[in-house]
Amino acid sequence: MGPLFWFCSSVGATVACLIVVVITGVCGKIAVHIPFVAATLLSLAVTIALAIKLGAVYDLKAAGAITPIHKTIAMLATLSYALPLITGIRTLKSREHRRMHFRAAMFVLFMTAAASVTGTLMVLWSPKIVP
Repeated sequence: MGPLFWFCSSVGATVACLIVVVITGVCGKIAVHIPFVAATLLSLAVTIALAIKLGAVYDLKAAGAITPIHKTIAMLATLSYALPLITGIRTLKSREHRRMHFRAAMFVLFMTAAASVTGTLMVLWSPKIVP
């Protein structure tokens, strides 16, 4: 199985973890929520590492303007994961921060979706490098 399979599997695992994070967060199941936040971050780190390996298999420059757009969005999406971490810690200390934490989490989901769409387009529009 090639790098695209492992990358897609890792993306799927990250999305699955994110779904559990959202459901447990909305339901207030903090004992499950926090471990799945950690699992999401670990899965995201693996996904990023596999994305870099995948970039060696495709001629990403040939995809045109979508490549720098994706790289920018992906970097901002990754950095945005700090927002719900910070607001989540604040929410654990004081429930008054729940709304801010929810908004930060929704922003991360939006950025993750944007990175996923632009990344998919980038790979689809890139020819595979023939060894």
